[in-house]
Amino acid sequence: MTHSLISCELHDYIEVVCMYGYQVKLFLKDQSVVTGKAKDIVTNAEKQEFLLLETETGARQIELILLDKMQVLTPHAKFSEVIFQNP
Repeated sequence: MTHSLISCELHDYIEVVCMYGYQVKLFLKDQSVVTGKAKDIVTNAEKQEFLLLETETGARQIELILLDKMQVLTPHAKFSEVIFQNP
């Protein structure tokens, strides 16, 4: 079974928000929105990658291929927005 992956360039942005613990607002392809502090990138046994977020209601994993847009809410961050496009 093959899984779609995001580009290396977009993956780098995810790594940066985790490294600095940025507060982010994620807009998903299903039109839902999730806000939280970026903690880590985790991979499951099926090689799917997830962004681990600490939200007001607890830890949450968001699969990277479901991302449509990411806004960085932390002031003075290295960037403010990333648009995720299908390869």
